[in-house]
Amino acid sequence: MAGESIELLSAVEDKRYGGVNLDVAVEDPIDSALFHSKLQAEISKWRQQEKKGIWLKLPIRHSNLVDSATGFRYHHAESDYLMLVYWIPDTPDTLPANASHRVGVGAFVINNKREVLVVQETNGRFRGTGVWKMPTGAVNEGEDICNAVIREVMEETGIETKFVEVLAFRQSHKSFFQKSDLFFVCMLEPQSFDIKSQASEIEAAQWMPVEDYLAQSFVQENELFDFIAKICISKLDGKYIGFSNVLTSTSSGKKTYLYFNNRDASHLLASNHDQA
Repeated sequence: MAGESIELLSAVEDKRYGGVNLDVAVEDPIDSALFHSKLQAEISKWRQQEKKGIWLKLPIRHSNLVDSATGFRYHHAESDYLMLVYWIPDTPDTLPANASHRVGVGAFVINNKREVLVVQETNGRFRGTGVWKMPTGAVNEGEDICNAVIREVMEETGIETKFVEVLAFRQSHKSFFQKSDLFFVCMLEPQSFDIKSQASEIEAAQWMPVEDYLAQSFVQENELFDFIAKICISKLDGKYIGFSNVLTSTSSGKKTYLYFNNRDASHLLASNHDQA
């Protein structure tokens, strides 16, 4: 990179943590020694201004500059950038850690014949075991739980569904890449019935009488699966209420779903409609 007059870094105040969000301002290759000098000069200035945390976003094309970011540590990485952080003051570092959880969903889909939609997977821990299980999958980034579970059922079985409730959820730890895991069991109402299973992931799919599903030795011998199955059946028999979804707005105007007990809080919805 010729000429030190070119601005290498673009800084924006980070009001959340009293620091700076820092981006590389050029696309061309950058000399690592020049980058190091510029970065250290900025850090000295921010130290005098009593700034705290620095978030340095390095595009993958500039990954050669990592070693030049003296004192920085890795925070996280995405397909197109690396995020490094640096805590300036001699106080405990209060920058938040990288995302700690993965979110998964499972679908309890039952038709009017009391048959539950189940699959056998071609991969994973249940491959070749003969176990029939609910369609499951991971929630994508930026995807709502209620939409993710509908998508997973469609992808795995070709069945169109309507979201009804979150019936239960569980949290586990040190699972996928040592991250914690949140798994939401959702009840869906089928809108179609002809199964078209996903050949790449699903060995077989069917509508199974709920009694046969419950009778599987794996379900009966696994405490968690047995508990989830009993919750689903209690819902089917009208003895259990889960969490319905309602679309709301945050203080910034962003739309988001709130999940709540519709039976015991139905008056809240009525109140909202009256105010509208």
